[in-house]
Formats: sequence, C-alpha cells, structure tokens
Amino acid sequence: MYTPVICFCFSETPLWLQRRNVTFVIPKTEDGKKRVLEQSQLLDVLEARIHQLQSDVILDVQHAKVQFVTAQSSGREFLSGKGPKRKPQEKTDIPKSAPIVLKSKQKLSEDNTGKLRKQQIVSEKPTEKMKQKVQKKKLKEPLKKVLSEAGKKQRVTDESKELENIVKQRIIKKSKSKHCEGTVPEDIMLNIRCYMECCVFAGKIERAYRFLLMQHRTIARRKHLNTDIYNIMMKVWAKKGSLTKIGHLFVLLEELGLKPNVGSYSAVLECMGRSPDCSPEIVTRCLNQMEKNGVSVDDVFSQCVFQQDEGDMVLKAVRSVQPDYQPHFNLIKNEYFSPLVKDFYAQKGDYQYPKLDLTQKELQERFKRQLSIEQACTVTIDSVEISKPVTAKIIKMRRHLENQWAKWHKILLQALRESRMNLAQNKDDRFSLYPYLCLLKDEEYVDVMIQTIAKMPMSGDALKFVAGELGQKIYSKYTVHQKQQNHITDKLVNIYNDYTELLAKDTKVYNDLPRERWCKLEMENIAGPTVQAGSTNWPYIITLELGTFLVNIMVKNLKINSDIINPSHTRQLIPILYHMYAFRSTRQIGFIKPHPILSHIQQEAMQIKLTFDSNVIPMLCPPVPWCSVKFGAYLLTPTKLMRAMEGATQHEKLLEKSQNIQPVLDSLNQLGNCPWKINKPVLDIIISIFNDRGCDKLDIPPPLSEAPKVTYSFDPTHTSADKVRLRKEMIEAKKKTTEMHSMRMDALYKLSIANHLRDEIFWFPHNMDFRGRTYPCPPYLNHLGSDVTRAILQFAEGKPLGPKGLDWLKIHLVNLTGLKKNSSLQGRLEYATTIMEDILDSADNPLHGGKWWMDVDEPWQALACCMEIANAVRSPDPTQFISHFPVHQDGSCNGLQHYAALGRDVIGATSVNLVPCELPQDVYSVVAQQVEELRALDAKKNVKIAKILEGFINRKVVKQTVMTVVYGVTRYGGRLQIAKRLKEIDVFPKEHVWSASNYLVHLVFSGLKEMFKGTRQIQDWLTESARFISKSGHTVEWMTPLGLPIIQPYHQTRSQVVSLLVRHVMPDTVKQKNAFPPNFIHSLDSTHMMLTALHCYSADLTFVSVHDCFWTHALTVDTMNKVCREQFVALHSQPILQELSNFLLNKYCSSPPLHVLAFQLSTILEVLSKFYSSSVITLQKKHCVVKH
Repeated sequence: MYTPVICFCFSETPLWLQRRNVTFVIPKTEDGKKRVLEQSQLLDVLEARIHQLQSDVILDVQHAKVQFVTAQSSGREFLSGKGPKRKPQEKTDIPKSAPIVLKSKQKLSEDNTGKLRKQQIVSEKPTEKMKQKVQKKKLKEPLKKVLSEAGKKQRVTDESKELENIVKQRIIKKSKSKHCEGTVPEDIMLNIRCYMECCVFAGKIERAYRFLLMQHRTIARRKHLNTDIYNIMMKVWAKKGSLTKIGHLFVLLEELGLKPNVGSYSAVLECMGRSPDCSPEIVTRCLNQMEKNGVSVDDVFSQCVFQQDEGDMVLKAVRSVQPDYQPHFNLIKNEYFSPLVKDFYAQKGDYQYPKLDLTQKELQERFKRQLSIEQACTVTIDSVEISKPVTAKIIKMRRHLENQWAKWHKILLQALRESRMNLAQNKDDRFSLYPYLCLLKDEEYVDVMIQTIAKMPMSGDALKFVAGELGQKIYSKYTVHQKQQNHITDKLVNIYNDYTELLAKDTKVYNDLPRERWCKLEMENIAGPTVQAGSTNWPYIITLELGTFLVNIMVKNLKINSDIINPSHTRQLIPILYHMYAFRSTRQIGFIKPHPILSHIQQEAMQIKLTFDSNVIPMLCPPVPWCSVKFGAYLLTPTKLMRAMEGATQHEKLLEKSQNIQPVLDSLNQLGNCPWKINKPVLDIIISIFNDRGCDKLDIPPPLSEAPKVTYSFDPTHTSADKVRLRKEMIEAKKKTTEMHSMRMDALYKLSIANHLRDEIFWFPHNMDFRGRTYPCPPYLNHLGSDVTRAILQFAEGKPLGPKGLDWLKIHLVNLTGLKKNSSLQGRLEYATTIMEDILDSADNPLHGGKWWMDVDEPWQALACCMEIANAVRSPDPTQFISHFPVHQDGSCNGLQHYAALGRDVIGATSVNLVPCELPQDVYSVVAQQVEELRALDAKKNVKIAKILEGFINRKVVKQTVMTVVYGVTRYGGRLQIAKRLKEIDVFPKEHVWSASNYLVHLVFSGLKEMFKGTRQIQDWLTESARFISKSGHTVEWMTPLGLPIIQPYHQTRSQVVSLLVRHVMPDTVKQKNAFPPNFIHSLDSTHMMLTALHCYSADLTFVSVHDCFWTHALTVDTMNKVCREQFVALHSQPILQELSNFLLNKYCSSPPLHVLAFQLSTILEVLSKFYSSSVITLQKKHCVVKH
C-alpha cells in the first residue's frame, strides 16, 4: 500500500510530545469539504435513482421505505483523535502519547457534523410539496409518451425492486456486522497486541495489565479488543500459577460478549499443570467446558503456539486425568485442487530428493556457523579496498573516525537512557514507545544507530526510509532475542540436525520434499516450544515511529568539531546529521543528510571493515524450508514470504487464509536449496580493475577521485549567461558525484561479500513479491544482479559435460555476445568454432590480449564462459570435464508468449517461437524491420524525420519498448525509452531525439497492434475489468493457477497521522487498471517457472531462475528445455481466462457494495463475463516455448 511521504521537524521536545512539530500532507480545507459533499451526494443519488425509476412507471408503485444508516468512518475518527459521542464520565479514547495533528481536530469535527446533517436530510421522507410537484409533472406528460413508456414498466419495476433489495441487503449486512469483532480495524488490534507483547517480554507486566484494564474500562475502546489480546495476560498469569487472575480475565471476556478460544483454554491448562495443588476434578471440569464449547485437547496442541515449556505443562495437566493421552496431529495432505500439480504429488513417491555433495557432519557444522552469525545479528567483513596502499592521510582519517565513533557511542548511550527515563515517567498507561525501548540492551540500540550513520550515503536518505530501516532492525534483533529466551533456538538445533539426513550424501534416501520432512520432524519433537512460533509482525507505523524516535536522538545529540580536518581558531560544535526538505513533484519530503565533514572523513579513511546485517549475507547452510506463510528461509532472522509495499497488509491476510499454496512453497524451497560458490579467477580480475580506476565500459564504477570537480567562483566580469552556465555545471557535477558514490559503494559491497565467501559454499533463500515472482533474499550478491555479479557465481556442485555439454557452452557464449540472434542453434555453434582463437585468447590473457570479450553485450559472463570452454577443450576428455558453469535459457519475449498463448494468436505466436520455424524468430528484429519499412515509405513522401532516421533503426532501439508494451508501458513511456537509446548513438543528431522518438513510438505501437491483435483484446478486457472493480471501491484480486492469491497494493494517497493508530485509503483506479494486465501476466510467468522448478526436481537436475530465464548445468539443458515446454503447454491448456472471469464475478458481483447501483452492477457483470477466446492455434509440447 502506498504511503505518502512524511516529514518531521526535530526539537528539544521528545518526539511523542511533538504534536505541533510534526508535518504531514494534510488535505486542504476545500478538499475536505469536497469529500464530505461527495459522500452525502452518494446517498442523494441512491434516493434519486429510486424516485426516477418509480416516477417513470404509470402504474402506482408504492414507495419502498428505504432507511439510510450513517456511513461508518474510514478511520478518520482515529486519526483526528475523535471517537463516537461518549458520556462525560468516560475517559478519552486516544492516548496522549500518540502524536496527532491537533490543528485538524476542529476542521474534522465540522466536517463530520456537516456530514451527519446531510445524511439526516437525505434520510427524511419526501415532503408533500415534492410529491405534488411530481404528480403535476406526470399529468402534463403527453399521451404518446405515456403509451410508449407503458411498455417498459415491467423492466423498470424489476430494476427498481432489484436496487431496493440490494440497498436493503447491504444495510442489513452492515448493521449486523457493526458490532462484530471482525469489523473492528485490525490495525488497532495489532498495535495493542504488539504493545502488550513487548511489555511482557521486557518484564513490564504491571504496565501491560494496567493498559489492558484501561482499554477494557473505556467503553469506546472495547471494540479494539479481542480474545487473543486477553490471552496474552492469561499466559503471563499461567506462568505464575495464578488461576484466580485467569478467572478474572474470563469474567472480563464475558462482559465484552467474547468467548474463550483455544489459546484461552491452553493458558488455563498450563496454569493447572504448574499448580501442584490443582486437583484432577478441576482439570476435568475444564475439559468438560472445552468439550461443551467445541474445543478438543487435540485442537490445543495443533493450533496453539507454545513458548518454553508451556506445551509440556498443558500435557501434564491433561495426563493428570487422562494418563494415556497422546497428542494427535493431522499431517497436511497433498490434496490440491489444481490439475497442474495433481500428478506431480500423486507420483511423488517415485522420486528421490537430490542429495548435496556434503556429508551430514559438514552440513551440521555449517548450520552451527550460520546460527552463530544470526544470533549476533551482524557480520563484519574485510573490504576489498584494503589492497590499496595506506598513506599517512588515510591513517589520520581512520584515527579521527575511530575516536569519533567511541565518543558518539557514549553520547548516544546517555541520551537514550535519558529519553527512556522521560517516557517511563508517563504513568497514564497508554500507547508509548517505552516498552519498545526496553526490548534490547542499551548498547544494541546504540550499535544500530552507529551502523546507520556509517552506511548513510553522502547525499542523504529520505527520513521515512532511514526511520523505517532503523525500526525494522530493532524488530529483527528483538525477534532473535525472543526465540532465544523462549528456547526455540535449542529445539531448532535438534530438528535441523535431523533434517540434514534428507540432504546429506552419506545418509539414507527419502522421498519426502523438504517441507514435508521438516513438518514430520516437528511433530516427532512435540516437547518444548513450537519452532514456528515467532513474535507478532510489527505494523509499519510502529517501526516508523520507533525509528523516528532514534533518528531524533541522533540529530539532537551527535556533534563534531568544525575544524577537525583543518584546525583553526574558530572552533565550534556542529551537528553531524541535519534535517532538510526537498520537493518530489508537489510533495515536500524530509531528508536526513550527513554533514560534508563526516562524509569527507569517511571517504578518506577508506574503512578496512564493513558491517552488514546477517540477512544481507548468503547463508552458509541450506535454508529452513518454507512450511507456512510465516516460517521459512533464515534460521532466526524474520523473513516475509511475500514482499510488499510499505504498510500493505492485505496480502498477508489473504495468504493466511489460503489452504493450498504448498506447491508455491515447495518451488521456493527448490530454488533456495541450490548451493553456490564464487568464480575466483573472474572475481580477482574484477577486484583489480575496481582498485585501479574502474572501467565504465565494463560496468566497474570508478572512485570518487575521478568525479568531475567544478566549483562555482564569483567573478565580476561574468555575464548572467555565464553565471547560469556555471551554476548548471556545478549542479551537474554534484549530481554526477552523488551517482558515482552510490554505484561505487554498491560495487564495493558486492565485491567485498563475494571476496568474503570466496572459499565457501553458500545458499540463497528465496521469497516472492505480491505477483508471485521469486527473488533471492540477500540484496547485494545474488544471481538476479548485474553482469558482474552473475559472472562471479557458479554452481557449487559440478556435473560432467556429457556428449552435448561443450556445444551448449559455445552456444551460450554466442548468446552472451548479442550476435547471431536470428541464427539457428547450429549456426551459432558454427560461429563459435570460427572465433575459438579469440575465446582462448580471452581466457588466457583477459587484460593484455586481444580483449575480444570486452566488446560483447555481457562481457564478464562472456569472459567466465571463455575460461570454462578453454578448460574443457584442454582437458583429456571434454565429455568427462566437470563443469560448474550455469547455462541460461532465456524466453523469447516471455510476456508476449503468454498473451499469444492465451489468445491463440497465430501471427504473434510465430514471432515469439510458439510455432515451429526453420530459424528461431526474434520479435524485436521483426518489429525493427517493420518500422524500417514504414520509415522508408514515409521518407519517399518527404517526411523530414523519416529521412533523418535513415540508418539508425535497429533491434536495440526498439527492444525495450517492444518488451515492455506487454507490461503496460504507455506511449509516453515508450517515447522515453526510444529517446534514451537514440541518445546512446553518438552520431545521431541530438536536436532531433525528441521528435524522432515520438515518430518511432507511434510506428512501434502500430506494428505491435497488427501483429498481436489477440493480445490487445485481452489487455483491453483486463484493463476495463480492473477499472470497474476499483470504481466500486475494491482492489483487484485474483488467484493464480497454482492457488496463490494476488492482490494489487495500489491505493489513493490520503492524509495520514504518524501514530500507533490506523489509516484508511481507497483504491487508485488509474494504477489498478493500468497494472492489472502486466501483473496478471507476471503471475502466469511465475506459475510457469514454479511448475518447471517442481518437475526439474523430479527429473533430478539443478534448476534456478531469473524470472523467465532458466539456469542449469550444460549436461541437463535439453532435459530442462523439455520440462519447460511441457509445463508451458500444461499451463495454457487450462481455461485460464474463463477461470479468471468466474473468480472476478464471484468475488465482486455476488455481494456488491452499497454504492453500486443496479445498472452499474449489470454493466460490471457484462464486462467481467466477457473474455477474449479463440482457437486459432493448438499448442504442442514438441515445439512451443523455444528458448535461446
């Protein structure tokens, strides 16, 4: 969910009291009035529509009595500090500690009052005077019109009744759910739960209990409570053996009309198990009460999350009356609804999970190393810049920096303690940051702040980003400590040691998938805590506010001597961080920027050590398999299964409700279990160039010493034009310097991590985005990176080349050059033979030879491939040469392949290799040729721009636009892409770039429209469907063929308050409709990749992917291609569009919202029921999805 930018001003007042010092994007007064008016007009429209339908009928249709209820607030009550009207003796609903915009209170109050007044007017019955006017109008109508309208009476009557029924049903439904627990803003419940859990973890039990009682006693706040919140305190009292206090909480639940759930009875049984004086009769009464309420003991063990010895105590209590009781767990059965994976799981017993080339002891040792890294939460490694000579200046700057770090550490430590002490004095037991500042040791908070300063770019970062990252780091550390405190780490060690039997080469063979094996091991080890137990995910607003609090401390307290670099007589202390504002479009964004003195010292010091969070470094052992939506990947570090925009939570709720996403989890586990290693010869060459002066041609960023140095100097002789030119040059120089620094640091991080792992085997745990596209979790070094990072990665396990492996290496090298795009595989192989001399020279003398590899599209990957080919051809038997090199098979404009298959478009399918051809087709070259033909015709007609473009139209100019048209690029976006390509051509006249790009984008779009008619029709249907859905107030949601729920997180920007409360937004219609076609295709592309991953597992071959680019060993390329084709055909043999249409109809038309009128509903039904369908071509497994 998109969150508007938030800017903060800092002062000496603590953040949580800085209500007047917090600036937000607040809607103008007129905007507020407009929204209130629109909401009231909505009810006017409903009433008017009923009158219109009834007045058009000659027959006397009795007026249906429609009652309008007051529309529920969209969260604004919580934002403004207002709630429902209360009695004078009730306490305020909003905590004083929450930062709110007080200036907006009066305005929002007026708006709400006006809104209620409007609704009251609308809900009144039509006056007698109005009825008389309507009757007079009807009597004056000509007889001809009356007779013509009489024929429509039945239709209008039915439509009127339908509308009235819809309105009544929606009103009844809303009134019934008004006080239901599920309708209460879940964000507020989550905030309360996180607050109480933090209080309990920090040992602030009384604070948590007083806070709960405060919420309970205030009538207006009770709606924010549910049974799980009371269970937090029940578990506390259970550990203390206080059954009386638990009974009191049961009484409180009854007062609210809430019922105890499984967690409540678990706490009661735990308390009984801890109490030596608890009689069996009491336990029996409890079990009888559970049975009466439909809760079994097995439910307690299967649904509850246990910490420490909670489960053991529950079992002890049960066995006091049922000595032979043994918990029964229902293993998840592989009963999947999708026919795409039914056969795979049915035949799973015939497969054997591939073993790693490591013994069980080696895997267990690697697990211990990874566990120690994650327990420390950070990793410190050597920088690759240490190889540079150390000068006296560097030593001096390092000494300065070391002294300052030590000094600032002490200052921050004292400031943190003072700030927390001020918070502790707040005795009103309401929301505050105090418990969140008691979760870790003081030194840990300070270390996180110091690391943030050390890694801050010289250009600064958005305050929202810095604060959010700080808060997330605190949450990660808290989660790790919580798992250690609850003894989850100890149990994890036992289960993982047993889990290695599945992967080790010296153990017996299993036919279980990693997920299945892990779940079985958990059920076999029921004693102790639940391994999948973790802390509740903090809402984004909490991490943001906590991070902002820490940023405030840094800005106010950290200072440096102004003459630390050049001593002078005018010494003064200046802040090392300062807060500034910048405009992005019409928004004012807050930035935190380091002082130039600090940036200068850091650059000159050239630090020999780099510190990273533990989840930034690839894992030293196989990842924990994804077993549920909340558990998998790293050992201790929290990781989300699905990435999303900041603050978006809808996808998490959908995932938790999903019942059949096991194939998705298994495919992620398959990708994450591939071991990697570093290509050391290529890495050493890259580091040598990096430590020299870099090389822009080879994508190695140069150091800042190579940055342009332009300073603005005042000269009285300068004219106004000279001053403007100098200022422009200075701005461009600063921009270039900032970009160079950013790219240099990014390369430094990647190369330093690779150098740190040069002798290791490592793994990339995977997760996915909201569309289902998979990504490695480590952000810097991974195979989704640039040409440089891909070149330094190899499979850790090698396989012999076999009879065709060397040929595939040669073909892969030709593909990396960007040449021979239209040649057959045999033609590419023959070309590789002709350049064998260049290949061997590049491998032997990469920096001092002919340097052929430097002039190709992907130079570093080409160099790595040259070295592999050289080693293979010089081996005694190339077929037995053990190769670790990954060979890529890339899709032919994969998005257009899916569209062509969906629409059975024969022309489009031919251009993207879905039908057999003598030579592989290249859609980019076809479009470029078509555009060139159209240009030539225009040139003959003396079109000026067509003549200028002669000789400049090629595949590279149109490729990006053709590729992204399928993903929703607009004509304007395509124009920018073509303009960028034209600017890269040195001899093209720059003054004609804009007009030429405008001309070309028109030709490209026209050509694609003719080639892919079915594609355009499907895109139009998807766009129109999304428009109607979002207009009705919903976000677009669908289900992939593998059962993965997808929801688009695009919402309108609204005013918001940075507090621990809730905000409400509406879907952004423009973004929803424009993004639906590309996102739907992305989800299909991801589904195809996951199906391929699962079946490659069954074929016992190594498989990883970069979206639509699949990697494997040279030996198994043919097998992977066969699997890829078969799964593409299987996917598109399903009625994908029909199933999508049915899903949308069921989701959005079975229970339309109140403001959707009957005639709108019929239009939506008509649009969603339509989908493009044709059967022009028939997919065949033997030739579709040609990879190249």
